[in-house]
Amino acid sequence: MRLEDYWGIGPKTSERLAESLGTERAIEAIEAADVRALVDAGLHRGRATRILRRANGEAGMDVLATGDTRSVYDDLLGLAAGHALTAHAADRIRVLTPLTDRDAVESRLDDVVAARDAWEGLGDGDRERVIEAFDEYDAAGGSDLAAVETAVALREAGLTGAPFEPIGALDGDALRDAADALADVRGAIDPAGSGGDGDIEVARGADDELDRLRGQRDAAAELANSAFDVLDAVRDGSLRDFEALEAATIDHVARETGVEPATVRSVAPDDALDAADFVSATLRDLAAELEAAVAEREATVAADIRERIGGMRDATGGESDGDDDAAEATGTVAGAVAAVSDAAFLLSLARFAVAFDLTRPTLVDDGIAVRNARNPFIDGEVQPVSYAIGSHALAGEPGVANAESPPTGDRVSVLTGANSGGKTTLLETLCAVALLASMGLPVPAEEAEVGAFDRIVFHRRHASFNAGVLESTLKSVVPPLVADGRTLMLVDEFEAITEPGRAADLLNGLVTLTVDRGALGVYVTHLADDLSPLPDPARIDGIFAEGLTSDLDLRVDYQPRFGTVGKSTPEFIVSRLVANATDRGVRAGFEHLAGAVGEEAVQRTLSDAEWSASDD
Repeated sequence: MRLEDYWGIGPKTSERLAESLGTERAIEAIEAADVRALVDAGLHRGRATRILRRANGEAGMDVLATGDTRSVYDDLLGLAAGHALTAHAADRIRVLTPLTDRDAVESRLDDVVAARDAWEGLGDGDRERVIEAFDEYDAAGGSDLAAVETAVALREAGLTGAPFEPIGALDGDALRDAADALADVRGAIDPAGSGGDGDIEVARGADDELDRLRGQRDAAAELANSAFDVLDAVRDGSLRDFEALEAATIDHVARETGVEPATVRSVAPDDALDAADFVSATLRDLAAELEAAVAEREATVAADIRERIGGMRDATGGESDGDDDAAEATGTVAGAVAAVSDAAFLLSLARFAVAFDLTRPTLVDDGIAVRNARNPFIDGEVQPVSYAIGSHALAGEPGVANAESPPTGDRVSVLTGANSGGKTTLLETLCAVALLASMGLPVPAEEAEVGAFDRIVFHRRHASFNAGVLESTLKSVVPPLVADGRTLMLVDEFEAITEPGRAADLLNGLVTLTVDRGALGVYVTHLADDLSPLPDPARIDGIFAEGLTSDLDLRVDYQPRFGTVGKSTPEFIVSRLVANATDRGVRAGFEHLAGAVGEEAVQRTLSDAEWSASDD
């Protein structure tokens, strides 16, 4: 396969990847969704992410049928990546896509929920140790040594059961041996044992003889850099001739460097021009001799370490199958590298699930239903809502107002109600629930049933009012609706892009088309009274404002009331404007509007707000 066969890779990008990684390695990075490799090769992180999403989840990306759906998708992955334990785990999260295979969805849900339970089961001290281990792993660039040490930390924290069996399968003693071996080197190990040292540097403390030679080399180099000081130290009035100076120099250098006098004498020149030439030549040649001895010893030690690590990396532990083919197996180092990467990914998703109190959805064939769902993009306390389209089996919450079970069987709902009443927020919540479930991730609701959707059409309200916006909107929402497969329509306020009368006609047409195509839909509008009778599988729901708080903020019950048309209640808004007006003329203008919308209702609202304030 050519690099240019992948989505988003043109000739220039292909050339850059080939030059930096080589074609084979670049293809491996793409197939493995390795964002880091592509970024290191010079691609912008955002572009690398988009390429890998398409390369590894082309069919799943088709679920994101509109720009607003893609925006929610990106925002969700951004939230999840914000809880990643490592940079590589964050990259892996960002390239998640909706899964088209239901078994794959269930499998990932199994792993993420098990990881969440395991994370919650850790004590505070163990959690901190795990986080610190991954911090050090990240700071070390995910090196082999860091991976092995992190695997040890995960085992000590007890993360060895599902879904961390690969960590549990690693031998503790072998991990410690691998850590010791890896700690003896800095740089790249040649796992194939081809004989090349690469950039290996044997760490101090790994070999006593190498440490001794390095000390002698450093001492000789220091003396060589101050040869005239050495000459002054050995030359005094008692020296009778040049031969005595040579002997004194050799004794001084041997004493200062720890090198045997015979070794110093072996490198001393026989034809020095004078005392200064003798001293400088002796020191220069001794430093070179010791440098060669260090290099030779380091190569020997590195080869031994490479052999040790190579065995740990390549040792097989598999058993033969019925055909006597060796089962795939990995050694201690390779096993630790893979297991730690997967653990970082799953624990990152677990932390995301804990932070947002996500629960496992029930996967169904059709429909979407949530009980006490929360919008993950709203900070602070929010009123959870229950809602459903299609068939479901969710029960209501006894004793909680407006928490009866949502109707079952309706294919389409028309959602009406107050401005700032949370209608768009509910659409966004349903979109987020559907997307998270499609990626095999838990969702922000106490309970949820989520069907499999081939396309999710989320369309936010647009403020522009022109024919171009209307045309682009229809081109955005209609093609995925009429395509084969299962479609979820979440469309906000058509009246914002065309005149209300025509918007009602279009909305009627979309509702009917949604029912005819067997799709599911939630359509937000203020035009419920202008709609023609809806088809039987459709209903109208409403969100109601209930008044003003003591701070004159709009008080809204965000839980939709099923089968009821919501009201915009402009008297609440006008009441607030009247109460806040400081200019007498402006106040008179708002009071005139109060008469238009119902002066009695406005006065009642203001009285309720004052009563609420005094009651506080």
